[in-house]
Amino acid sequence: MKFPGRFHDQLVVDKLDKVALSFLVDDLEIRRGGTAANIAFGLGCLGLRPLLIGSVGADFAEYREWLDRHGVDTAGVRESTQRHTARFVATTDRAGDQIGSFYSGAMSEDAGIELAPLADAHGPFDLVLIGATSPEAVLSFTAQCRGLGIPFAADPAWQLARFEGPEVHELVDGAAYLFSNEYEAALLEQKTGWTPDDVLANIGVRVTTLGAAGVRVEQAGQPSVEVGGVPDAVLAEPTGAGDAFRSGFLAAVAWGLPFERAAQLGNLIAVHALETVGTQEYQLKAGLLTERCAAAYGPAAAADLNQFFS
Repeated sequence: MKFPGRFHDQLVVDKLDKVALSFLVDDLEIRRGGTAANIAFGLGCLGLRPLLIGSVGADFAEYREWLDRHGVDTAGVRESTQRHTARFVATTDRAGDQIGSFYSGAMSEDAGIELAPLADAHGPFDLVLIGATSPEAVLSFTAQCRGLGIPFAADPAWQLARFEGPEVHELVDGAAYLFSNEYEAALLEQKTGWTPDDVLANIGVRVTTLGAAGVRVEQAGQPSVEVGGVPDAVLAEPTGAGDAFRSGFLAAVAWGLPFERAAQLGNLIAVHALETVGTQEYQLKAGLLTERCAAAYGPAAAADLNQFFS
């Protein structure tokens, strides 16, 4: 929602202990989102068939149909009988200041999900990406993957702030992949007391997004792979770009491509999200993807990726 005035004009300094405000907004936009759904959407648009796992409310029916149409298997989504689907509600004023509220809703029930029956029915799983959900669920999914011998990608994102050092160790130790941005990478090292080399000694592949500068991919004992961002990106809305990057990166990994190509495809899909308002409103067109890849990363990269575009 957008408020045409300024929030600070409505605040009475000597009454801040008794705030009671209501803003008449000009419009309302309802957008699809959620980290897991955003990543699954991108994978589906690239021709893969990801299984989405999580908890939703009875209000999810239209969203489920949308994801199904875009190649996402929603059979792993459980419906709560008590809560609505998680959502973030935000109001932004004309200066860009924002007041928001996050309702966790059915997401708070994720810790009750068992992966073993889903793996039996829909597996075997190549990789389970454990994104930011309730703290209990993140720990539960990680422990279940270890117990079942399923490779997992640790992607705790904003939930890092909720965990102490021993819990962060538990989340990332033994992960096949660790995804983070630069700030989250530094926070993880601070909380664990690990050096960058220690992190690499305890995981398989570390993927650190660098904003407009691109991405860095690291493995113990291997040269770092650094790929610059797409140079002609035009920012419309940054929300969801990290999720889109993960879609592209993991799709290339699933296709058996080297990490340089995975990082390049991740950047290309991220730019599609950056240049579109809404995290699942972008469209991927094979010819345009190939052209843009060639312009950003050269004809060899375009040729390697083009064979998987449809």
